[in-house]
Amino acid sequence: MNITERELKYLGLLSKQYPSAASAAAEIINLSAILNLPKGTEHFLADIHGEYEAFIHVLKNASGTIRIKVENLFLGQIREQELRQLCTLIYYPKESLERLSQQHYLRKDWYKVTLNQLIKVLQCVSEKYTRSKVRKALPAQYSYITQELTHEDSMNPKKSAYVGAILDTIIDTGQADDFIIAICETIQRLAIDRLHIVGDVFDRGPGAQFIMDKLLTYHNVDIQWGNHDMLWMGAAVGNTASMANAIRIALRYANLSTLENGYGINMLPLARFAMEVYGKDPCTPFTPKLGDADETYDEKSILLMGQMHKAIAIIQFKLEHQLIARHPEYGMEDRDLLHRINQAEGTITLPNGETYPLKDTFFPTIDPNDPYKLTEAEADVVAKLLHSFRHSEKLLRHINFLFKKGSLYLTCNHNLLFHASVPLNEDKTFRKVKIRGRAFSGRALLDRIDEFVRQSHWSSSDHPEHKEAIDYMWYLWCGPDSPLFDKSAMTTFERYFIADKATHHEEKGYYYVYRTEEQVCDMILEEFDLKSTESHIINGHVPVREVKGEHPVQAGGKIMLIDGGFSRAYQSSTGIAGYTLIFNSQGLHLVKHEPFSSTREAIEHMEDISSTSVVKAYSTDRILVRDTDQGLILEDQIEELKKLLHAYRHGLIKERE
Repeated sequence: MNITERELKYLGLLSKQYPSAASAAAEIINLSAILNLPKGTEHFLADIHGEYEAFIHVLKNASGTIRIKVENLFLGQIREQELRQLCTLIYYPKESLERLSQQHYLRKDWYKVTLNQLIKVLQCVSEKYTRSKVRKALPAQYSYITQELTHEDSMNPKKSAYVGAILDTIIDTGQADDFIIAICETIQRLAIDRLHIVGDVFDRGPGAQFIMDKLLTYHNVDIQWGNHDMLWMGAAVGNTASMANAIRIALRYANLSTLENGYGINMLPLARFAMEVYGKDPCTPFTPKLGDADETYDEKSILLMGQMHKAIAIIQFKLEHQLIARHPEYGMEDRDLLHRINQAEGTITLPNGETYPLKDTFFPTIDPNDPYKLTEAEADVVAKLLHSFRHSEKLLRHINFLFKKGSLYLTCNHNLLFHASVPLNEDKTFRKVKIRGRAFSGRALLDRIDEFVRQSHWSSSDHPEHKEAIDYMWYLWCGPDSPLFDKSAMTTFERYFIADKATHHEEKGYYYVYRTEEQVCDMILEEFDLKSTESHIINGHVPVREVKGEHPVQAGGKIMLIDGGFSRAYQSSTGIAGYTLIFNSQGLHLVKHEPFSSTREAIEHMEDISSTSVVKAYSTDRILVRDTDQGLILEDQIEELKKLLHAYRHGLIKERE
């Protein structure tokens, strides 16, 4: 084995971690063993849109994976009611123990049976991991005891008394509840090795802040930015047009709790302004969309939200004009519509020359001679709202996490993950998009945008790209060539003010037209160096309308669309409550979910989300760690350690004491 002088310097550094031939050899043995373990389970979710309770439940039950494991272990041994009780206990251990205590279930015999069942489930979910990894997942105070229980066979007569004594002691010392909670949380953690969020945590639903809190503490997660995530990222770094859009959407869906309670955004300046300017305006087109959980709003609250909604919408259109005027390269002049309003006649003439009556003709803050100028009061509202966004400690912590853990796309274990699209031309070639005067397409485009976006956050304010990057984040939200949007236009104004739905149409980019073709998907995968026959594109963004016969798997299985309506706002049009994807050592498993009632219902009535397998793509051979991206890294590490071992044995590097 020839070792160059450069390699020898590197091996000298490596020797500090492995100071002897024995330690290097031991690590080679350890890594080689890991390569032959089954790959960990990956869990893919997209377009969560603030639906916190459903999101948490899907995490807790691992899209039904835990239920399947429990059924495989105990089906035929325990009744259905007991099986549901055990699953609910695993998902919600603290709450379930409180409920069971009230029902006088918690006797010593129940504890012993339940602890034995939980240990078996833990053994099942931990079988694909090394003991070291399982040990690190265990709560420190119960680590030793749990390792003893999971690695001993209670059916062995020589060990059953030993195991029984441990369980008796746990119960007699009053630690059974804490121990059960620890075991259940460990089962949840080990059921999923890596979580992929394929875009759009924010907007519509009421709990984006809770979802982000959960992701902050999750053991292994990555995020592919969606356009709604980019909207909030832009708002947090100072893009006022993005901020106005985020507030408008929150008001549209009666979701002030995320703004006010979640992030401490002071909405009083907007409320006061709206009452002063639109106090006598019913603002009918701006009445918020109320869900089942919003029945507590009284008429006055609904009216005020509508007035605030209209106020921020008009402010948004003015702020967007500033960006469009500053960046003619965006090519979005057709989105400047305020100057096209004929206030005297109550009509608007769109860029195509067609004139339409307006549903709302009350525009007290729009000067026909200078329609895009903010009034003094509007400018004051914008300044105060921006101060709240820029100084929300929790929001900034969440946005920092999105920058740290997020990216525009990800290649992982032969799969390509991105939220919406890779822009294409009509002839199916990659579309060239200019950024700061240079044209990019395909993978290079996504790489450049990713780099550009980060300049808004990490670079200093005097960096030449800093201000442009902040502006561009709004373009990524709604720009026609944005890979996070990729439609002709976001017809927000038309939806509010024009009754004719033909004007609401948003023409999708060619990616959405051609992604159903296997050849196009292969071209895209190859662009990202994914040439395996097992490679897939995994998207969200556009809801799959099952009720209209749409299917989440297309292009001969090359693409999987996992936005099926997680958001309650979409469920009437999709017919379901979303898809999630599981990729384990046996292959891909696409799961369809029915709407989730509530956490309370799940606990009190032991109700799980009703989930149905849509696709099961089993691998002919069980997929091992060596077949994954991590396996390639481990194999490289093994080769370097073999060189270090050679250097020790041939005296090129001296062993340390």
